[in-house]
Amino acid sequence: MNKFFVYLLFLLAASAAQAQSMHDLMIGGGLDLLKTDNRALLKKAQIGLEANYFVVRHFSVGVGGEIWTTGQKSSFVMGARWYANDKVFLRFRGLIGANDASLGLGFAHPLTKDVRLEGLGDYYFGGGAFALRMGIGYILR
Repeated sequence: MNKFFVYLLFLLAASAAQAQSMHDLMIGGGLDLLKTDNRALLKKAQIGLEANYFVVRHFSVGVGGEIWTTGQKSSFVMGARWYANDKVFLRFRGLIGANDASLGLGFAHPLTKDVRLEGLGDYYFGGGAFALRMGIGYILR
């Protein structure tokens, strides 16, 4: 049942990418494929859901949540993204509940006009962990 829940969340939403113009809203989520503090493969997963509002074309603010499949705390997330171009971005987030913050570098690949596939590397300051995340996002215009 736990694996089904993880797969369902991943399919429904995964970490978002970019919008084409200001005032767009992007919803999505992602799943950590690899994280340096995981002791065994597929023993724990971290899933994130978020919504980003594009204040201007290359800058967004976002809110969301992180859910762990193990006994760790779930977190409310607040952050921002800056897009160097339409595909490469920097992301900073604060994880309230886990008392951590992360800085990430990502790449967004458009699948359709409104759907983006995203790959992201995050560094977590609290535990010194590094994670690779995959996700998908949908832009609401």
